[in-house]
This record gives sequence, structure tokens and C-alpha cells, in this order.
Amino acid sequence: MAMAGGGGLNRSSSRGQLPPQELLDDLCSRFLLNVPKEELESFERILFLLEQAHWFYEDNSVEHNPNLKSLSFKDFTSLMFKSCTALRPYIAHLDDIYKDFNNYKFRVPVSGAIILDDTYERCLLVKGWKAGASWSFPRGKRNKDEEDHTCAVREVLEETGCDVSSLLNLDDCLEVSIGQQRVRLYIITGVKRDTMFAPQTKKEISEISWHRIDDLLPASDDAVSRGVNGMKLYMVAPFLTKLKAWIATHPPLQYQKSEASAKVTVWKAKNSSSGSTPVENPVARAGSDAQHVDNRPGRSFRNFRFDTASILQSMEASFLRT
Repeated sequence: MAMAGGGGLNRSSSRGQLPPQELLDDLCSRFLLNVPKEELESFERILFLLEQAHWFYEDNSVEHNPNLKSLSFKDFTSLMFKSCTALRPYIAHLDDIYKDFNNYKFRVPVSGAIILDDTYERCLLVKGWKAGASWSFPRGKRNKDEEDHTCAVREVLEETGCDVSSLLNLDDCLEVSIGQQRVRLYIITGVKRDTMFAPQTKKEISEISWHRIDDLLPASDDAVSRGVNGMKLYMVAPFLTKLKAWIATHPPLQYQKSEASAKVTVWKAKNSSSGSTPVENPVARAGSDAQHVDNRPGRSFRNFRFDTASILQSMEASFLRT
């Protein structure tokens, strides 16, 4: 969708009403006007703030008011520049500002984690929300003045609900450069496969699953790749060679070859655009196998068994007393 000179919106492109001026004013006040002055010193920082405003609009305003139109970040930015008095003077330069922001984002360092299961045969991957999204390690862009490991803990917690702060070792990390972007992933061990995962963010992650590392091959320098099973991957292939080398020099303490299937889903969103069957937290309790958990109605009845030996022993004791 073109956005020239001030960004005209195509009102007929999808159903829904554009946000009213009152809502746009509230978003402008909440995310732009009441922030420290240093946050407004560059258009890159301003668009990062608008990105947060966009997430808030989609996750809260649209979700609670189905009549509102869901907007792309580009269209949302155009609306905010036109409605916010502080941004309006720069409407004529919006195309260049948006282009520079996208280029800047690809230079912001990224940090995250490669979470291994007990056998080191599988790692945890998350899938994006939109249809056709790729699988990737949980990771995200580093905030201003944020340490790499702090970013990794925050992003893993947001995308999986798992707090790895006590498991992260600063020395166990892999780093690659993809284009102009530096990506650092910390290798996390000690997370059991029956851990309950669930993202803390809305409409960002559609599925969380354990995957065999061998299924993610071949390794390459390409940011976008396909595993041996055809699965679409993003920022995974460039780490596989180094990951294999790390595992070879750090064998698991208690190695037991896993017999479970290649992919073990531990969380899936109810309403993602992927069109997949809604499932949430199929692993019911610690120590259980996701492949054998029976969550259907009447589970307790079907799993009930009489303790025959104990009953017969009690009957025999009763007869002897008489």
C-alpha cells in the first residue's frame, strides 16, 4: 500500500472503522508526549515509541472494539503523523523517515536463547503469528542501553513465559552477524521438556514446540532457510554449525536417547492466522509425556483401575476373622 507525502489510507482495503481522533490523541499523549525528552531526539526513537503504541492499539483497542480497523504499522504511523500536532510538520518526509527506520531496525543488535532439552537432541522454537510465519529461536531486539543477557532473558520470558535468568551462563553463547545485524543467542540447558510454556505477549507467537536439531539442517549463512522436513526457519541455520560443535564438547549429564516424535508441541494459540487446530498447553504436569497425555472428557474414569490384590486380601482377612 503506497504512503506518499502524508500517507493516504485505503479505507476499502478491509472492514472496520478507523480509530477516532479521541483515541489517536490518547495514544499520542500516552506514548509520545509523556516520555523523557531524550526519547524524542531522533525519528528512530519516535518510531520505536509509535511501534509500542501500535501494539497497544492492536492488542487492546481493536480486541475490545471489533468495529475498529486493524492497521499495519505503516498505516498506523501515517495516521499518527497526521493526527499528532508534534509530528504533523514532518508528514512530507514520512516516506523517508519510515524507510530509514526499517534500515535502522536491521542494525539493532538481537539477543535471545537456544533452549535445549535434557538430551540436547531438541531445541525450543517459536512460530510467528501471521500466516506463513517462520520458526525461530526466541529472540528480539535489544533496548537502548540494555545488556545482551538481560535482553535475552526478557525476550525468552515474553515469547515463551519461561524465566531462564537462573540458567543463563554468560560464557555459553553463540554469535553471528546477519547482514548488518549482530545476533547473540545464549545456550540454555536444564529446562525439562514437560515445562509449561505460554507467551506473555498477544498476537506475536502462534506456537511453541520442541524440534529435533537434526531436522533443522542444513546449516548455512542464510537468514531464511528450510529444514530437512521443509519447515520454514528464520535466523536458525547460521547457528547450527556452532551449536553442533558446542554440543559435541558439552555432552548432557544424563544422556538418554529420546523416543518421542520429531516435533513436540507444548503451546498453540487458540486464534492465530495460521489456521491451525487450537491447542493450549497439552503437557498437563511435570514428568508426563506430551504424546501420552489424555485430555479428553472422562479421562479419570477411563484411567481408573481396581486394586484387585488389595481387595482380595481384605476379603480374606475378613473371612478369617469370622
